[in-house]
Amino acid sequence: MLADTVESGKQYSMRVRSRGQVTLPQRVRAALSIKEGDVLQVVQVGELLVLTPKELQSPDYAERFASLMADEGLSLADLLEDLPRIREELYGERYGE
Repeated sequence: MLADTVESGKQYSMRVRSRGQVTLPQRVRAALSIKEGDVLQVVQVGELLVLTPKELQSPDYAERFASLMADEGLSLADLLEDLPRIREELYGERYGE
């Protein structure tokens, strides 16, 4: 939700720099708690761009995967041990044996 300092629906102009970079106005960053290093998602809808804050999912996925491995009593070495066989199977399915 937008803070009182930023009016909902207000338009801001931003210049695109040589490397495609834009600077979000400070009032918008503050109202949405956007900090340096945060990841944003751009959605194109026709000629409209919608920019939204997005949380990284990787740490959550890594934790869930580690938990599943622990539940099954698997280690990374166990997974890597089967990798050559699995690659061969997938290659055979995709390109024929």
